[in-house]
Amino acid sequence: MESSVSVDINRPLPEVFRYTNENVSDWSITVVENEVLEETPEKVGSRFRMLTQDRGRQMEMTGEVIRYEENRLSEVFLVGQGFEISAFYIFEDLGNGVTRVTETATVHPKGVTKIFFFLFGWLMKKSSCEALQNELDSLKEKLESGAGAMAS
Repeated sequence: MESSVSVDINRPLPEVFRYTNENVSDWSITVVENEVLEETPEKVGSRFRMLTQDRGRQMEMTGEVIRYEENRLSEVFLVGQGFEISAFYIFEDLGNGVTRVTETATVHPKGVTKIFFFLFGWLMKKSSCEALQNELDSLKEKLESGAGAMAS
């Protein structure tokens, strides 16, 4: 299942790129912990552990940076108990200090979760798009309130 959403943020591209990638637990609604396990100088291959909480349910995932082009794009691959997720971000400079962030998330269910996706995939896609949009709206709110400049 793939979902894609975008948001325009009134902040310069380098600030948006850095804050989005380095401060996930600050801006994300669901990520409550993000711990770097191994960081490579080129970022690709860096590994991390992430703890999320949604509707009172916690889930731990491990992740790896699989693509990283500074101020252009980043992609991480996350592995959880019931699924794997690819989260791909594209950053575009729209001029006048405005940056567009587009996130495309692809969920690959595992085990019993595949049955649930098969039966309720149409409903889950709508819910997934709404959740992604809420996440990017939170990123926009944090950055436009100055959080990215403070994190530098």
